[in-house]
Amino acid sequence: MVSCRWSCCLTELKNWKEDVFIVTAIDLGPLKKLRIRHDNTRSYSSWYLDRVEIVDTKDDVTYFFPCNRWLAVDEDDGQIARELVPVDEAFMKKDEEGGGATLGLEQKAMSTTYTIKIKTGEKKYSGTDANVFVSLFGENDDTGIINLKACKNYKNKFEQGAINEFIVEAVDLGELEKLRIGHDNSGGSPGWFLDWVEIDAPSQGLRLRFPCGRWLDRGEDDGAIVRDLYPAELQTELYAPFVPYELKIYTSDVFGAGTDADVFIVLYGQKGVCTLQKHLCVNKRERRLYFERGSEDMFIVELEDVGDIIEKIRVGHDNRGSNPGWHLDRVEIRRLLRKGKGSETTVFPCERWLAKSEDDGETVRELVPSDIITEKLLKGGTLKRTETEVEDALETHQYQVSVRTGDMYKAGTDANVFLTIYGDLGDTGERKLSRSDNNRNKFERGAVDKFTIEAVDLGQVFKIRIRHDNSMMGADWYLDQVEVLDVDTEEVYMFLCERWLSKKKEDKRLERTFFVKGYEGERNTDPNSKKMARAKMALDRNANKKKKKKMAVVEEWPIIPYHFTLSTGLERDASTTARVYVIIIGPGDLETDRLWLDLPDGKKSFAAGSMEHFVCYGTDVGEIKRVELGHNGATPESCWLVDELAIGVPTKGIKYSFLCKCWLAKDRGDGLTVRLFNVLDAGTISINRKVIYSTTVVTGDTQYAGTDTNIFLTVFGANGTTEEILLPKNEDRFERGQEDTFTLEVDDIAPLKKIRVRIDGSGSRPDWFLDRILLRNLTTEEVYTFTYENWLSKSKGPRRTRVCELAAVVDEEEMVEKSTYVIQVQTSDVTGAGTDANVCLIVFGEFGDTGTLALKESANRNKFERKMRDVFRFPDMLSLGELSKVRVWHDNKGVAPAWHLDYIDIKDESMDQTFRFPCDRWLAKNEDDGQIIRELACASNDALDLSDKTKYEIAITTANTDDASTNENVWIVLEGRKARSKEFVLENRKHKFTRGATDTFEFSSKHVGEIAGICIGHITKDGKKVKSESSWHVAEVVVTEKELGNKYFFQCDARVPLTSKKDQFQNFECYKSVESFASKVGNLVPVKYKIIVITGDIKDAGTDANVHITIYGVNGDSGRRLLRKKFRNLFERGCSDRFVIEMLDLGELLRVKVEQDNSGSNHGWFLECVEVTNLANSVTTIFQCAKWLDKGKADGRMERILYPKY
Repeated sequence: MVSCRWSCCLTELKNWKEDVFIVTAIDLGPLKKLRIRHDNTRSYSSWYLDRVEIVDTKDDVTYFFPCNRWLAVDEDDGQIARELVPVDEAFMKKDEEGGGATLGLEQKAMSTTYTIKIKTGEKKYSGTDANVFVSLFGENDDTGIINLKACKNYKNKFEQGAINEFIVEAVDLGELEKLRIGHDNSGGSPGWFLDWVEIDAPSQGLRLRFPCGRWLDRGEDDGAIVRDLYPAELQTELYAPFVPYELKIYTSDVFGAGTDADVFIVLYGQKGVCTLQKHLCVNKRERRLYFERGSEDMFIVELEDVGDIIEKIRVGHDNRGSNPGWHLDRVEIRRLLRKGKGSETTVFPCERWLAKSEDDGETVRELVPSDIITEKLLKGGTLKRTETEVEDALETHQYQVSVRTGDMYKAGTDANVFLTIYGDLGDTGERKLSRSDNNRNKFERGAVDKFTIEAVDLGQVFKIRIRHDNSMMGADWYLDQVEVLDVDTEEVYMFLCERWLSKKKEDKRLERTFFVKGYEGERNTDPNSKKMARAKMALDRNANKKKKKKMAVVEEWPIIPYHFTLSTGLERDASTTARVYVIIIGPGDLETDRLWLDLPDGKKSFAAGSMEHFVCYGTDVGEIKRVELGHNGATPESCWLVDELAIGVPTKGIKYSFLCKCWLAKDRGDGLTVRLFNVLDAGTISINRKVIYSTTVVTGDTQYAGTDTNIFLTVFGANGTTEEILLPKNEDRFERGQEDTFTLEVDDIAPLKKIRVRIDGSGSRPDWFLDRILLRNLTTEEVYTFTYENWLSKSKGPRRTRVCELAAVVDEEEMVEKSTYVIQVQTSDVTGAGTDANVCLIVFGEFGDTGTLALKESANRNKFERKMRDVFRFPDMLSLGELSKVRVWHDNKGVAPAWHLDYIDIKDESMDQTFRFPCDRWLAKNEDDGQIIRELACASNDALDLSDKTKYEIAITTANTDDASTNENVWIVLEGRKARSKEFVLENRKHKFTRGATDTFEFSSKHVGEIAGICIGHITKDGKKVKSESSWHVAEVVVTEKELGNKYFFQCDARVPLTSKKDQFQNFECYKSVESFASKVGNLVPVKYKIIVITGDIKDAGTDANVHITIYGVNGDSGRRLLRKKFRNLFERGCSDRFVIEMLDLGELLRVKVEQDNSGSNHGWFLECVEVTNLANSVTTIFQCAKWLDKGKADGRMERILYPKY
């Protein structure tokens, strides 16, 4: 027997009618769910169903299926079918006694609400007028056919390019496996191109995408109007599951208490955990019906889980509608118990107005609980009700907010300002600062406006977010500071702002976040740190999976950066909007998590001909073996033509280039959207090895200390110098009193000696007060501190400079001392030797260089005249130690710019030593070789005589493993570029070669040149025969040339078998070498280099722009050199241009940087390659490019760093 209790319309909710039906069916066993629907025919088809009762006459069991919902297209969620689940009789009795609808929460908890979004394609005539239906299929059941009648966001459904949203509820489907969607082919234009369907199940924390990309049309494609779709695994999103809440809103019974405004609510749990703001009414009709005087309105919503304790709620409205004022009596929130059957209701009294014209004028209230009512179903079937008073509820505080507008031109604003205050117990939500306590005209220049905000206790306030809506004529606003006073505790929180909120100034942002003065917590400003954290979480997640499978402890691998460059082909339909990923696979199938290459904001696709760069953090897999490249596009139209994939591993100093030239598409090529590339098919080049440093930049706490100028950092170490590194502003870095921490990839040049910080003076706030910078090596944990405590500015502070050099301090010891350099420049005694040009130089030494020194102030009024000596003094500079070379040039300006330089003397007063740099050459466009830049070697450094024997120190580390040690002897041979050493026997005396120990030996030998490899053998003492198999485990060998100080490192990690003769040995190649300063200085002799630049032979490849080149070698760099020739049209399509430039010997070439200045009418340039030949030894190094240097093509870059191809 089936009994239905229902009501016919909303205005007759108390006019119940009950219908009884007799149904004969097979024995179904215990009933789990019920599906009920109507066909929506006739004029009055809307139906409000209260409940369904089913009496199993055979077993004498009654099932209660509460509904309390509309089955109507124009009511509730628009559904005309419902799935219901049975509830216990005790709850039904309580429901009937209370006389109200209370069981919707139980119904909601036992069912799943699906939000279905349907995207109609962008093709012409892709929309449909037909009636669309859908069926969801899960592992347990299906929904049957659901007609999609009531769209939440569009009246006219399924139009071209539109995304339509529908709500469907179902019971116990299990995991969704497929979706069937179709239409009835009715209407004037029934054909439909469906792009995709997305299903969001908040209670499961799951969002699935079902791609389609096909027609549902009798006259298109295969003629089908019904299609089965399956979820795309790579487009599945997981998040924290939502839980159902029953909200009862009681409007007071006072005159004018009801509201037509849009009411919202936010729930807060412990430790500031909160839901998103939830609007309770879907449309205007509901806003007119609900929240009337004396009414009780119930809403069942799925929200984020805030925990078992709701500490406060925020209720408010948007103050719109004909009668927006609202008097709220109380709010009751009910949620189901986590253990056992029952529920808990928390009561939040209010009894206040939320109205602009009543009470204090606020439209937002924060409420704390007064009582908690618990209803629990006992074993006997009875319902136990307990009511307790909340004793430790949070208190409501008054916060006085003082907003100071800056005292500068047009600093005030007429826009509406909004503020959110954050504490460790929660936040205030966004509050409009509408009524100033002290000023009628708010936010005027130099004024302080005070506002009072009532909120539940926030605890320790640490952050604010402030914005304006850019309304009115004078919307731009310079905010100086905000002060928040907790009136109840008398604590004051100061927020230093000193920023524009403007669409025209600074970074054109209208919203800013500020932290309290002195805040030392996490700011989350470093995207790389976030990437590292995500990679670590993925590693932990994968490790946990493996633990479950293998029940073993999984090793924790380090996280390192990977640099990706992706080039898309130029063919038709080569671009894709799909999400691209890469997986790096190492030995033993150790692999990274899927690394998503997400495009930056503003870019929607991998466009044809584009080149995109990404940095991702993932597991260090060791030596890369394979690479998987794919995307999550699952429709036939999500095709992509990949031209090239490059992967750089800076921490290992290697870069792989995969020439792909293949489709990743369902309907192109072989139909695959995933490719697996073997590293053996890749081109490999060596790049600069990098080390990851955690960098902390501290801006001073002085007025206007913050900046939005570009900041550049150069790091100097004992083993080289980095290029200038731009420190990204990243929205809110480098502000007054802040400590900004982020990661930097720095060349492996440790130990660090000093840094150079430079600003370029750009931006609306070009000045910066730098307090200090800290660099922490994340590998060795060594910390370097660099302190400045002064302005970098042309207009502020005592120094009036935009550049500073800071010595590294380690354990309170400065790595570099200060000195004064006296530079004496001798102009030659030849006709026309003097110059009117501006002269500059850079001095290079053991601890880096001085940077550019402009030779301006000399004792002579007229500088650089024939046979004259000009003296320049540079005090308080960081010492360079032993000097190696000078780079000197002039700007070729003035009446007589040509200059014949005799020599330069540089005295280091702290060392009391003078270094001479002879020249005796012209720096002139029309003299000598036409160069106006010269590099001069130091003549004061004594050359080392290496023709005789030299000493070598050999440090051997035995592995820290079982059976690694040996009691026998070891022998070694050094393989050099010039010669091979004799066999050195390393005798095992006094227990050498023990586990984990490092043993040092010293030998004399003829000089073998640069050491490329070593041979190591393991031999018995006194030539005894080997009785049983034995070996020695060597971990590392370091060879040092004593005279020059060069070091060569060999990573071995191998077992060397014991033999009685020297006929068995192991060979190892040098993986890293560190050339000493003395060695580099000895190689500094003038050398001519021939540079051949080849322009590509493709359309528009040539350029009229000025081209510069910088060549880098083991002995330093050439400086930026202009490539020019008189009366020649350079860099034309398919042409080769040759240049000869003299510079000091760079040694083995490491890379070149080629750049163009975007000048001329045809400034785009396709560079094929660069060839550099050392004319002294005829060694040619080829640097392949085959890329555009063009703002409008590829990645838009106008410079390329090229590495050699041998």
